[in-house]
Amino acid sequence: MRVLLTSWGSRGDVEPLAGLAVALREMGAGVRVCAPPDEEFAELLARAGVPLVPLGPTVRSVVAGPRPPTAEDAFRLAPELVAARFTTLGTAARGCDALLATGLMPAGARDVAEKLGIPYVLACFHTLGLPSQNVPPGSRPGRRSAPGETDNRVLWEQDAQRVNGLYREALNSHRTAIGLPPVDNVRDHVLTGRPWLAADATLCPSRGMTDLDVVQTGAWILPDDRPLPAGLAAFLDAGAPPVYVGFGSMAAHAPEGIARVAVEACRALGRRVVLARGWAGLSPVDDGDDCFVVGEVNQQALFRRVAAVVHHGGAGTTTTAARAGAPQVVVPRIADQPYWASRAAELGIGAAHYDRTPTVGSLSAALATALTDETRARAKAVAGTIRPDGAMVAAKLLLDAAGRNAG
Repeated sequence: MRVLLTSWGSRGDVEPLAGLAVALREMGAGVRVCAPPDEEFAELLARAGVPLVPLGPTVRSVVAGPRPPTAEDAFRLAPELVAARFTTLGTAARGCDALLATGLMPAGARDVAEKLGIPYVLACFHTLGLPSQNVPPGSRPGRRSAPGETDNRVLWEQDAQRVNGLYREALNSHRTAIGLPPVDNVRDHVLTGRPWLAADATLCPSRGMTDLDVVQTGAWILPDDRPLPAGLAAFLDAGAPPVYVGFGSMAAHAPEGIARVAVEACRALGRRVVLARGWAGLSPVDDGDDCFVVGEVNQQALFRRVAAVVHHGGAGTTTTAARAGAPQVVVPRIADQPYWASRAAELGIGAAHYDRTPTVGSLSAALATALTDETRARAKAVAGTIRPDGAMVAAKLLLDAAGRNAG
C-alpha cells in the first residue's frame, strides 16, 4: 500500500504530515510527501524517514519578506499552486492508493486523485475554514462583505465566491486539460462533505463549529527524541525554569520589537528567557546572561522544562505546549491564531493577549496570569487529557479507505 501526502504552508502545516508519515510507515505503508522545498521542511521529513518531493515555491520566499503578503500576492500565488499540484502530484500520485491533502486551500489535489481513481481526503488542523451556521468565516483576499452583514449563510456564500475568485479559473483550466468536467464551487469541492480534523478534541472541539460531517482523528504528532543542545541544557540547569518566547515562521507578522518587549516583561517578573530566533530572526536585546537564544530545537523536551510559553498561537505550538503542561501566553496575529488564544484562556491553561502590539506592561500582566499556581495546575491537568495517538488513528482510517477502494 502506498500513500501520497501533500501540503503547502508553514511548518505547522508540514510537521503533522511528518507525524502521519511515521504512523503510516509503522503500519507497513509506503509514503510520499509533496511539500514546499524549504530546507527546514526537508530536514523535518528526513527525521520521519520520508524524502521531500518539492511542491511550488518555498514558503519562506512568500511570507518572510519585509512586509506581510498582499492580496495581489495571493492572486498570483493561487494559480501557481494549482498548476504545481496538477504537475507535481500528477506524477507523484502514480502508483499510490490514496491521496491526503492539507495546508493552504489545496485546489488540484482532489482532481489528481479523481483522475487516477484513488480516494482523496482533505485534512485540516482547525475548523476556521469549514462552513458553519454558527461561526462566520475568516478573512480571505477578494471582495469584502457588506458592512454590518451578520447572516452566516450569506457570509459563507461570499467566502465561497472569494475562493472561486482565487482558484476556479486555474482549476477548471487544468481539469479540462485532463478530461475532467468543470467545478462550480471550488471550496466545497476541495473540502468534501467529510473532512478530517487533525486536532485534539480537548483543545479544538468540533461540535457546533461546522455544518460538515467532520472526522476528528486527534492531532498528528511527530515523535521527537532529540536531546537538547548542551548549552541550552546547561542554561536550564543553572536556575529556575525560564519563559520560552518564540513566533515560529511568522516572520512578517511577528509583533514589532517583540524580543525587547518579551525579555523586559520576563525580567520584570524575575524570569529568565529562552528566545527562539524563528523566521523573524529574533535576537537578544543585550548581552545579559539571563537570556539564551535557540534555533531549531526539540520543543517537546524543552516545553517540559519552562515556566511558560509565549507564542503566536499556531496549532502545533499550542498543542505541544499543552501536552507538556506548560502555561501559555498566546499573542495571535492572523488566521486561526485568535482561536487558539481563546481556547488557552477558556481552558484556564494560559492567557490570551489580543492586542497586536504588546507592551512590557501588557505582556507582563498576561505572563503573571500564566505563571500563577492555579494556571500551572490547570495546565498539568489538561495535559493528561490530550491523546497522543491521532496520527495512528488517521493512518488506520486512510489505509482502510485505500484498501476498500482497491478491493
